[in-house]
Amino acid sequence: MLYQVAGLYDDPAPMWLSLIWAVLITLPLALRRRFPNTVAIVVSIAFICGGELHVPELLMCNITLFMALYAVGAWVDNRRTALLVRAVIIAAMLGWLVIAMFRQTTDPDALEGLSRVGAFSPLVAYLMIQILTNLLYFGGAYYFGDRSYSSARQKALLEYRTAELEYERERTEQQAVALERVRIARELHDVVAHHVSVMGVQAGAARTVLDSNPAMARDALANVEIGARTAIDELQKLLHTLRETEHDDDSASTSASTLGLDSLDALIADSTASGLPTTLEVIGKPREVPGLVRLSLYRIAQEALTNARKYAGSTATADVRVRYLDDAVELEVANTGTVPSQPRQGGLGHVGMQERVDALGGTLELGPRVRGGYLVRARIPEDTVSVADATPSPARQHTTQEIPR
Repeated sequence: MLYQVAGLYDDPAPMWLSLIWAVLITLPLALRRRFPNTVAIVVSIAFICGGELHVPELLMCNITLFMALYAVGAWVDNRRTALLVRAVIIAAMLGWLVIAMFRQTTDPDALEGLSRVGAFSPLVAYLMIQILTNLLYFGGAYYFGDRSYSSARQKALLEYRTAELEYERERTEQQAVALERVRIARELHDVVAHHVSVMGVQAGAARTVLDSNPAMARDALANVEIGARTAIDELQKLLHTLRETEHDDDSASTSASTLGLDSLDALIADSTASGLPTTLEVIGKPREVPGLVRLSLYRIAQEALTNARKYAGSTATADVRVRYLDDAVELEVANTGTVPSQPRQGGLGHVGMQERVDALGGTLELGPRVRGGYLVRARIPEDTVSVADATPSPARQHTTQEIPR
C-alpha cells in the first residue's frame, strides 16, 4: 500500500491480486530446503508476474528471490542440477530485464526527466545502474549458495573423519587388549604346560617305584619340587612385568622372562631327567640375537619337548639343533617316537608356536618325518635377527606334511 500511495505505478494491480502474489512469492520459501529447485522456479515466476502486473512492491520480492536462489546453491546435492536451475533462472531474469529496459528506452513517456542526450546520458547511467545491480544481486546469490554448500560438505566430512578416527582408536585399543591377552595366555601356557608336564611325569615315576626303590622315588619327588619352584618363579617374573609401567628396550619386547638360547642346556637337562633323552647341537658361530627372538625360540623348543614327552612314547628320544645361518637363525626339534594317528583337539601349543614365528616374520614347519617321529623347525630371517625389535608380519604358511628328515 505504501508503494501505491507513493505513486510507484500509474495503474497498480488491485489489492486482491497483490495479496495472492504476496502469498505465491513468500509461502513457498517454507519448503526451500526440501524442494529448493521447485521453490526457486515458483518464486521466479511469481517475481516476473508481479512485475508485469504492476504489483506495487520492490523490496520483499527481491529478498525472497535471493533466498530461493541461495537455497538451490546451498541445499541441492546434485551440483549439475543446481547449476542448471540457477543458470536458467538467471538467464530468464536477465532476459526479462533487457526486455523491460527496451520498453523504457523506446517509450517516450517512460523515465521522464532523464536526458537521453550524449553517449553517456543520465538515461544510460540509469540503465547501467540497473544492469550492475542485477549482476551483483544474482552473482551474490549464486556465490553465497555455493559457499554454504561447500562449508556444509567440509563440516560433514570433518565430522565423518572424526567419527572414523574415534572408531579406529577404539578398534585399535580393542586389538591391543586382545593381543595382550593372547600374549599373556601364550606365556602362561608355555610356563605352566611345560613344568606341569614334567612334574606329572616325575610324580608318576615316584608312585611307580615308591615301594621298590624309595631312593629313586625321593629323587623324582625332588624333581617335582624343583619344577614347581621353577614354574612359580617364572610366573612371578611374568606377573611382575605385567604390573610394570616402564621397561627397558629388551624387556619391553621380550616379556617377563629372561630365558633364551643360553638356557637351552638347562631345558635339555630337564627333558632328559623327565624321561626323554635329549641332545643339543649348535651349528655355526653363535651371535647375539634380539631378546624376543631368543625367548620365542626357547619357548618353541620347550613346547616341542613337552609335546614329545606327552605323545611320543616312553622309548622316544629327542634332538635339538640351533643353526646360525648367514641369513637366518633356525631351531629344529626332532623326536624318534610315535606320531598320534589323530591330531589332538583343542591344543594350543602349535597355535602359540605359529603366533610367535609369525610375529618375527619367520616360517614354521610342523609334521611327522618320513623315517618316523615328529619334527618342529622354526626359521627366523636375518632382517629380523639383525634388529633390536621385531615387527609383526603376515602369517607364513603352516606346514603339516611329512618332512624328509
